[in-house]
Amino acid sequence: MRARTRGYTLVEMLIVITILGIAAAMAIPSFGSVGVLRVQGAVRTIVADITVAQSDAVALQKGRGIVFANNNNDPRYTIAEVNGNQLDTELDRLTVRHIGGDEYGNTTITAINFPNNTLVFDELGGPVDAPGSSTPSAAGYIDITGSNQSYRINVDAYTGRVQVTIPPVQQPVPNP
Repeated sequence: MRARTRGYTLVEMLIVITILGIAAAMAIPSFGSVGVLRVQGAVRTIVADITVAQSDAVALQKGRGIVFANNNNDPRYTIAEVNGNQLDTELDRLTVRHIGGDEYGNTTITAINFPNNTLVFDELGGPVDAPGSSTPSAAGYIDITGSNQSYRINVDAYTGRVQVTIPPVQQPVPNP
């Protein structure tokens, strides 16, 4: 007696191909938003690093500073330990983070609103004007742009609370 093997029918194959086609049609448009997700990843990374620097300042009772730069289209920031009245990003550097390039959706820093492009936390985790200063810093922000998306990372005065918002749209000034 010979064993009979059963294959797939044409109808079964067509049903599977149709289901795969529908799944692909639904998935392919979502691949277009990958750049937006990468920019959001850059924003989340910056927020996390600001929060960690603030927490480290409190936990270690030693000031922390973050210096933001966008030199030669290389958006980056350096986190460093504050020693006395100085913030030496070479000698006391803890981390350098590059947020440009494909990994972060070609993100750029379009505006930095901190004194000397530097955010400094004192030993209590509050933002201050300069390393070693006890004068509270005014609120500041940095604007991040990439993949046709813009985000503003706000750091509140006194508390150092971090918020992410959409920056206001700059309207062109009409000529009289």
